Amino acid sequence: MSRSSLDAIFKPTSICVVGASDKPGSVGGSIVINLRRAGFAGRLSVVNTHPGNVHGYQAYGSIDELPDVPDAAIICTPAATVPGLIRQCGRRGVHGLIIVSSGFREAGADGQMLERELKAASQEFRSLRFVGPNCLGVIKPGLGLNASFSPASPIPGGITLLSQSGALCTAIIDWAIGQQIGFATCVSVGNTTNIGMSDLIEYFAEDPETDALLLYIEGLDDASRFIAAAQRCSRHKPVIAYKAGRFAESSKAAASHTGAMASSDEIYQCAFRRAGVERANSIEELFDCAKLLVGRAHEIGPRLAIVTNAGGPGVMACDAWLALGRHLAQLTPETMIRLNEALPRYWSRGNPIDVLGDATVERFQVAFEQTLADPNVDALLVIVTPQTVTDPTGIAKAIVKAQQQSHKQIIASLIGGRAVHSGKAVLETAGIPSYDFPEAAAHALNHLLSVNEMRARTQDNQKTFGSPQTHSVSDSPRMSRERIAYWRTELQKTDGLLGEVRSKELLAEYGIPTVISRIASSVDDAAVFAQQIGFPVVLKVVSPDISHKTDVGGVALDIPDADSARSCYDRILQSARDHCPEARIYGVSVQQMVSEVRGVELLLGLKRDPQFGPVLLVGAGGITAELQRDTALELQPFDNDVIRRMLQSLRLYPLLEGYRGRPGVNLPQLQSVVKRFSQLGDDFPEISVVEINPLLVSAENVVALDARIIITRSVN
Repeated sequence: MSRSSLDAIFKPTSICVVGASDKPGSVGGSIVINLRRAGFAGRLSVVNTHPGNVHGYQAYGSIDELPDVPDAAIICTPAATVPGLIRQCGRRGVHGLIIVSSGFREAGADGQMLERELKAASQEFRSLRFVGPNCLGVIKPGLGLNASFSPASPIPGGITLLSQSGALCTAIIDWAIGQQIGFATCVSVGNTTNIGMSDLIEYFAEDPETDALLLYIEGLDDASRFIAAAQRCSRHKPVIAYKAGRFAESSKAAASHTGAMASSDEIYQCAFRRAGVERANSIEELFDCAKLLVGRAHEIGPRLAIVTNAGGPGVMACDAWLALGRHLAQLTPETMIRLNEALPRYWSRGNPIDVLGDATVERFQVAFEQTLADPNVDALLVIVTPQTVTDPTGIAKAIVKAQQQSHKQIIASLIGGRAVHSGKAVLETAGIPSYDFPEAAAHALNHLLSVNEMRARTQDNQKTFGSPQTHSVSDSPRMSRERIAYWRTELQKTDGLLGEVRSKELLAEYGIPTVISRIASSVDDAAVFAQQIGFPVVLKVVSPDISHKTDVGGVALDIPDADSARSCYDRILQSARDHCPEARIYGVSVQQMVSEVRGVELLLGLKRDPQFGPVLLVGAGGITAELQRDTALELQPFDNDVIRRMLQSLRLYPLLEGYRGRPGVNLPQLQSVVKRFSQLGDDFPEISVVEINPLLVSAENVVALDARIIITRSVN
């Protein structure tokens, strides 16, 4: 990416508005007015096919008629004209464009065709880059640049906002003005046809005016680049994102436990964690985080002290903080002595520090001084409720003074309306974060703490998303690839669900232990195969249309003899037909019954996500896997360190280590099996989902009892 091309957009010395108009309410006219009101100091020219003046500027008939070549052009003409205008700008030597015009891929098939033309036109000029189309524009308050049709422009500050929603961008700007939160840059990215979210993150990671990035994301076109860019940026600048569309439905999710549990939203969560991006769960949380990012120069740590004049809100804050897995500061004996001397007899004598409802400004000041001096305190939350003698404005001034004298982070929650309004204004002017309720304050502080913790992890972990791995697991990858191709040919009349027997054959090639299975197509076959394998055995229905066999009565366990095998065969088939009359049933698989009383059932899953590539899932297995939802997800690379962390993050990990006299499992062998399993994602792009459930692990063995593979019919 050429920084000079993006500099033409974000640091222009001259701008041309193409499609400028005097028509009231027009987009082009609004942009000209906004540029003038914001105080843009560079040259401003306008293009309009009709001669005359537009808001006091001479209108030129085309870009070719301009006396000087502008750094950037803002295009707000009908969609059909945009590809031609891009070529005009490219030939004239314009390097940066902001395409506000709409009517492209968001408008259906005709718009999609136009957007392809637009992309093709831009590719004719290597040095030309553009934001949009279908965007609000770009605002850079410190430069006096409001190259947008937003009715308001924020004050200068250190936050850069990148938003995939123009409407939300205007709402955030309007809110920020009221909160006195400033922005370095606001970018409505539009359709990201040329300049994507990754390009912008890379650019603003090196922008000295940007202290932190806020992202509003609806989807990503180049997920691997996004993760790599955010990973580099988050090592020295906070990146906080709100991802919309958390609960997209997928009819294919039910085909496997992995598909159901590795949802799109959970994969995004995994990607953000890998990239060091802190995730806000609501726009309100995104705003709350923004308050803490403004002018940050204070130390932050997990040990929180709370000073309040109301016991109830103090407990609310305490509950919220503890529910986030954090800890309250334990005040030192010396601090307790000093507080006992300075506060009334009936103060709370602990943290939260309740200075009581009749607390004066002076009483709050003493509590601030002693609490912030305590070496066990990392951060301070002040909660103020308006009571008879309360002076919210005076307390706010005391908070400002305390912050000026301390390197520790202070945040506040002034609860109420008109009674605390002036106090909030004092805090906002001083840049001290203030929240309407204590729970919001606790959540915002937790986000900031998480940002710091993730930054430390990403600095320690230099692994890059999607980095190549060494293929040394399988002795015969070529043969396995040929067999995959053969299976796909055989499965043209199926939905791509590979049978259990063949799935296990592939896993066995990767050194993953499996139990032998044979397919019986009659009661006699079931009896003979059971005798050959050795009792007890397990019988399972074989059907490409039945994914979860236990749900349809398609499994019989611990079968002791041939007669039982015969009767179970008939019962399984009848039950499967009753539950799924349209299902294709090919018989019943017979396999050895493996009973490890002290074993642990795990689930291994590998899903090929269309955006992020192979996603590895490890978790609690068996028929209750989805109920337990004790899982860990990760993206490539799947090295031994990643696999070890995944296992250790599970709630059932103590069982794997050994718990209350119960022996632990063979962890080295388990990690090796997971590593071999993960190799399938690299070796076979034909596989969309592969799953082992359960994988039975014990002190002696690791064995796959059941497996399924879903093959895609075409590979991009």
